[in-house]
Amino acid sequence: EVQLQASGGGLVQAGGSLRLSCAASGFRFDDYAIGWYRQAPGKEREQVACISPTSYRSPYTSDSVKGRFTISRDNAKNTVYLQMNSLKPEDAAVYFCAARASAGVGRCSRWGPTNYDYWGQGTQVTVSS
Repeated sequence: EVQLQASGGGLVQAGGSLRLSCAASGFRFDDYAIGWYRQAPGKEREQVACISPTSYRSPYTSDSVKGRFTISRDNAKNTVYLQMNSLKPEDAAVYFCAARASAGVGRCSRWGPTNYDYWGQGTQVTVSS
């Protein structure tokens, strides 16, 4: 059974930090790019970061979080992380991780949600001002 378990959300003050984790199982993790999306009430789901299976391809981060969020992965642990620093109230959302088979798709970029094969449940991030 494929599972993507996102965790690490919570309540944080503006300017603070959180680290989200996405633990994967049930598929060949090394063959998949992993993306982080977020969705705030009334807004579309937005990709904030993506990381390819291997380190020689640079990860993608959206302009809205560039310089504040960092995505990384530990293939030995089948886990992807999203380090979120300098959080702003507008970062508040439910954060989801998703997996996309990487064969033939090239480097991570701004991919729409329909490009992903598997999704996990979300983890809530709340940022107080």
